[in-house]
Amino acid sequence: MKKINYLLIILSIAFGSLNAQQNVADFENLTLSSESYWDGSDLSGIHNNSMFTSIFNSGDYNFSNTYDTTWGSASGYWSSGWVYSNMTDSSTSGFTNQYSAKAGGGSPIGLTGTNYAIGKPNSTIVFNNPNGLSINITNSTYAANSMRDGDAFAKKFTNADQDYFKLHIYGYYNGSISDSIEFYLADFTHADSTLDYIVTDWQYVELLPGPYDSVSFDLSSSDIGAFGMNTPTYFCIDNVGNYPLSTVEISENKFSVYPNPSSKFIKLKSLENNDEYMISIFDIFGKEIIHNLKNPKQIDISSFVKGQYIMKIETKDGIINERLLKI
Repeated sequence: MKKINYLLIILSIAFGSLNAQQNVADFENLTLSSESYWDGSDLSGIHNNSMFTSIFNSGDYNFSNTYDTTWGSASGYWSSGWVYSNMTDSSTSGFTNQYSAKAGGGSPIGLTGTNYAIGKPNSTIVFNNPNGLSINITNSTYAANSMRDGDAFAKKFTNADQDYFKLHIYGYYNGSISDSIEFYLADFTHADSTLDYIVTDWQYVELLPGPYDSVSFDLSSSDIGAFGMNTPTYFCIDNVGNYPLSTVEISENKFSVYPNPSSKFIKLKSLENNDEYMISIFDIFGKEIIHNLKNPKQIDISSFVKGQYIMKIETKDGIINERLLKI
C-alpha cells in the first residue's frame, strides 16, 4: 500500500467554535491528585486471564488501557493502551519516571490544563462521532532523556548513526485507512547536524480532513536490538479533537516578517519592544528545520530547499503561524 505522508501545521488560530472546544479530549474531566497518574493498577478494569481492561473517556473520544497481572498484582504493569497523568518531572531519567511528559505538564497549546495522556505502540483512539483529527504531541521524559544520554538498554542518539524516533499515526474510517502521517519525535538524520533535535515541547499535528472513526498510533526507531526497539516506546498526547492550533488569540500585527517570499534572509521585528519570543520553522512534512531560536532579528534561509515552510512564533500570550516561501 502506498503510504500517504501528510503533516499539516495549522495556518490560522481563531476560527474554532465553542462546541468544537467542548468536544476536545483535554483529559481535564479525569480526576487526579497533584503529581499523579492513573495506569490501571487499581484493577478497576474488566478481568480476563490476569488482564484488566478499562476504557476512559474525554470529550468525544475513548481510550483503552490494559493492566497485566500475570506475575501477580504486586508485579503488575501497564501493558498496552493509554494512561493519563499530570506529572511534571521533565528532568529525572529512567523507567521510574515513565509517566511524565518532557514538556513538563499538559499542553499549553489550545485548551489549557494540566492533564495529558501517554501512549504505547498500537494504541488506538475511538471516536464517538466521526470527525477530523488535531492533536498535540510530545516525548515522554523517559524516552527523551534516553535518546539524549543513552541508558543501560538504549543508545545515545547521534548524527553519525542517522538516528530517529518516529510516531506513525493512521486515520481509519469504516475499517480502511483514510490518511497517515509520520511525526519525528527525534531526528538526527540531517546533513547539517546542528539541525538535529529531540522534541521537548508540545507540537501540533493534524491529519487531512476526515472523517475518521478511529486513529491508531505506532512507533519506530533506528535503535533496534535482538528483542525489538531499544528506545523507550512512549509518547504523550493532549487536546485531541478537530480544532485550531490555539484558542488564545494574539494579534498578528505584533510581528512584522519580511521579505516573504525570500531567497536568502527573513527579518523579524517585534512591534512591542520588550516582547520575548521563540521561533521554530517546519517543512511541509513536519520536520523541524529550526528549533526554538530565541528573539532572532534575522534568519538565514539560503540553504533551505525551495518551497513552503511554516514559521511558528511563540510568545507568552500564544502562538502565531506564518507561511514562508523560499524562492
